[in-house]
Amino acid sequence: MLDLSVVESNILKFKEEVNKLAGNAGRDVKIVAATKTQPKELIEFIAKKSLLTDVGENRVQEFVEKYDDALGLNYHIIGQLQTNKVKYIAGKIALVHSLDRYALADEIEKQSAKRNIVTDCLVEINMGSELSKGGVDPDALFAFVDGLRKYPHIAVKGIMSVMPNVEISALTAYYKKFASLFGELKKSAGGNISAEICSCGMSGDYAPAIEYGGSNMVRPGRILFGERNY
Repeated sequence: MLDLSVVESNILKFKEEVNKLAGNAGRDVKIVAATKTQPKELIEFIAKKSLLTDVGENRVQEFVEKYDDALGLNYHIIGQLQTNKVKYIAGKIALVHSLDRYALADEIEKQSAKRNIVTDCLVEINMGSELSKGGVDPDALFAFVDGLRKYPHIAVKGIMSVMPNVEISALTAYYKKFASLFGELKKSAGGNISAEICSCGMSGDYAPAIEYGGSNMVRPGRILFGERNY
C-alpha cells in the first residue's frame, strides 16, 4: 500500500514546481493525475484532502471500478479508447484525451446524442509517427479536425500528444512543432472546434512540455505515486 503521506508530499511539491513553471510561461497549467493501476483508496484520499481536482485513467475497466461521482472529481480518459467501451464512460467523463479516428467519433456522437450531452474531447496527435501509438499524423490534423465539425455532440477542446521516447534534449523540436499546431488550431477554431487545451507532458517531461510545447495540461503519474503496480 502506498504511503499516503508521501503521496501528499509528492503532490504538493509537484504543484509548486508546476505553478512556478506556469508562472514563468505566463499561463495556468492543469494537473491531471494519471492513476492507472493505483487503488481507489488513493483517489478517495486525493479528493478528501483536496489535493487535486482531476484524475485520468488509461483503461475503461479501471475507470468503471474506481468512478465515484460523490467525490466531486473530474475524471479523464487519457489512454486509447475502444469504440465498444464508449458507452461505459459517456456522461461521466470530463474529457476524452484520445480522439484520433472517425469510427471513435461516430460512437462518441451516438452515445452522447442518446444522453443529450456534448462530450469534450482532445484530438491526439502522434508527433513521432510511431506505429506503437495512437493519434493522427501531424500533417493530417487539420483535415481530421475539419471532419469533426459535423458532430454536434462532440466539442473539440484542443490537442494532446504522448511524445516519442527519446532523450529530453531531442524533444525540443517536437514540442515546438506541437505548440505551432496548437497556434494554427486557434486560427481555425469555430463551431464545435476550439483551442483551449494544449496537453503534453508527463512525469519525465513536464518541464520542457510547459516551456517549449505550450502545454497547459500535464498528466503526471510516477512522479506522484512512484512506479506503477503492474
